[in-house]
Amino acid sequence: MNSGFDFLASLPAIAPEVGLTILAIVILFLDLRLQESQRRNLAIVTGVGMFGIAILYLLLWFPVPLSTAPADAIIGVTAPQSLGAFEGLYWGGMIRHDSLAQIFKVMILCGGALTALMAADTKTLGRKGEFYLIVIVSSLGGCLIAGATDLIMVFLGLETMTIPLYVLAAFNRNDKRSPESGMKYFLFGSFASAILLYGLSLLYGFAGTTSLPGIASYLNSEAFGAHPFAVLVSLTLIIVGFGFKISAAPFHFWTPDVYEGAPTPVTAFLSVSSKAASFALLLRFLLAVFPAGLVIGGITIPDFWAQLVTALAVISMLLGNIVALAQRNIKRMLAYSSIAQAGYTLIGIAALQGAPETSVAAISFYMFMYTFTNILAFAVVVIFSEATGSEEIKDLAGLSRRSPWLALTMTIGLLSLAGVPPAAGFFGKFFLFQAAVEAGLVWIAILGVLMSIVALYYYLTVVKVMYVDHGVDEDKPIPVSSTVGWVLGLSSLAVVLLGTFAVTPVFDWALRGFPSLFGS
Repeated sequence: MNSGFDFLASLPAIAPEVGLTILAIVILFLDLRLQESQRRNLAIVTGVGMFGIAILYLLLWFPVPLSTAPADAIIGVTAPQSLGAFEGLYWGGMIRHDSLAQIFKVMILCGGALTALMAADTKTLGRKGEFYLIVIVSSLGGCLIAGATDLIMVFLGLETMTIPLYVLAAFNRNDKRSPESGMKYFLFGSFASAILLYGLSLLYGFAGTTSLPGIASYLNSEAFGAHPFAVLVSLTLIIVGFGFKISAAPFHFWTPDVYEGAPTPVTAFLSVSSKAASFALLLRFLLAVFPAGLVIGGITIPDFWAQLVTALAVISMLLGNIVALAQRNIKRMLAYSSIAQAGYTLIGIAALQGAPETSVAAISFYMFMYTFTNILAFAVVVIFSEATGSEEIKDLAGLSRRSPWLALTMTIGLLSLAGVPPAAGFFGKFFLFQAAVEAGLVWIAILGVLMSIVALYYYLTVVKVMYVDHGVDEDKPIPVSSTVGWVLGLSSLAVVLLGTFAVTPVFDWALRGFPSLFGS
């Protein structure tokens, strides 16, 4: 382990962040130099650049081949190898470079790249260099918190990620819904950040250190006065703050309005990258600061946060799926679907105490497939809304005849969200429910299955509208540009592969995240 502040030694840990910083400078320069007719290239440079950073990150620091991980790890075995010599603490112990950080950084980079390409031909975003710059900065913040092991880095990374999102939500000044959504997001986000910061400050007050492992050691030591109530208050405040970031009920109030009012590429980026980064941090935080066996004043702290997370999971699944049934706007429907998806993912968090290894891998795999799935669904909405000016589900009638490719890709995305094989969502949900069963939470796995059946209804309703219903403009084809076509193609391919041939390699990669959490 290298815990010293040596910049060269720290490069493996911050390679994506360095790459994003360089890319941001390049975009800023191109924004000043390109003529109006060439400004569409900003999207291509951003998208290709972020994909390139993700690929380079994997090639340079993935010394353990995927095939070395046990294929039967799906049902839980001993921990596979992790990142070898490069794994450890860097930047004075503020960032940890490990498999968990790696897989989440890759999905954040992919989410940002697909968002940039998706926005290339939109009227409000396509030629705005500042939009791509803000997406890069927000992705940089997400990458920082994916490996954060210090309270200062946790908060700085969160704010670096979320403050740009407030700007992006209000980006379209010509649509009154956009500034309104940005203001709502800013107000709710500021309030949630204050709650989270207060919880973090309480932990610092107890331990006198901002290091996550240092806080865990102090809480386990005799020096701590064993004040369970204060720790429980701090833990509750922190989970409330994270609940907002992942749009879990009952902290979801901002989600439908922001999803509907923000420009659709922004909604797509918001729904995947910030959620993935927040779950990565939540995993690391709960397991590092409040590990299994931590008992304070006779209260088992991990049991407390597991019960709290279980309640959030149940409320999110119930509210998200039931309210989604009544939605008529496709973006609001996907917003409530996102709340329900947060509930499914929280099942994995709740199962951490009973089946930690399977849970960490299941959450990582689920968020990986969710990134491509949600991007795919929103990419279709971008194309349709740009062509028709409508976001109503009823106006999707006859889409299969106007654009068979759009209807097919939308169907793939919706079936994946519903958990229907062979789309990736099936195995994503399977792994989460498997973790719950291993942890003895059979009842919440059953509830998750029942809620997935409810969700299937409103997803299939959209499919029925596209293929069965007839619209007034069925004779008017919807054009798909080459750039957005790449987004649809890559996302569709990823969703199908993650549900078929790539299940075992990606899950084995995700399995490396658990042992790396406790590396020395």
